[in-house]
Amino acid sequence: MKSLIALVCLVAAVDYCLADHVCGPLQRLKVKRQWAEAYGSGSGREDFGHYIWAHVFQHAPAARDLFQRVRGDNIHTPEFRAHATRVLGGLDMCIALLDDEPVLNTQLAHLAKQHKSRAVTADHYSTVEHAVQMGVEHSIGSEVFDQDAWKPCLKVITAGIAGN
Repeated sequence: MKSLIALVCLVAAVDYCLADHVCGPLQRLKVKRQWAEAYGSGSGREDFGHYIWAHVFQHAPAARDLFQRVRGDNIHTPEFRAHATRVLGGLDMCIALLDDEPVLNTQLAHLAKQHKSRAVTADHYSTVEHAVQMGVEHSIGSEVFDQDAWKPCLKVITAGIAGN
């Protein structure tokens, strides 16, 4: 009997290691907790947003063109800072809804409508995903940041916004 239990545990462990990581219930809770810590409050949110957008434009300078309406040429302007705050607020809402899929899907459909006409590409979403992960890791520390939870959960959000 002990051998059977050991075999089942081994198969489960190997299956987990070989499977693509998913945004399951535990990953969603971890992302929510880590986001709450990183996102913080007050002026810390503005600094957090600045870190993320500086990272986006460092890795995708041409993406600035998508933000002409809000002065993407200078992330220090009030127009861009207000936009960055709105974007992070939307992301905060999506992360808060990770464990309520019907409401999350409705929110993602709403955001997809807003982004449809803005020529946002898969590469842009990928760059933002990476920047958000770097921002959270920078904020909470690499020793606790869980990339295996963040990657698939951010994919859920960005795929929903992309309309996929």
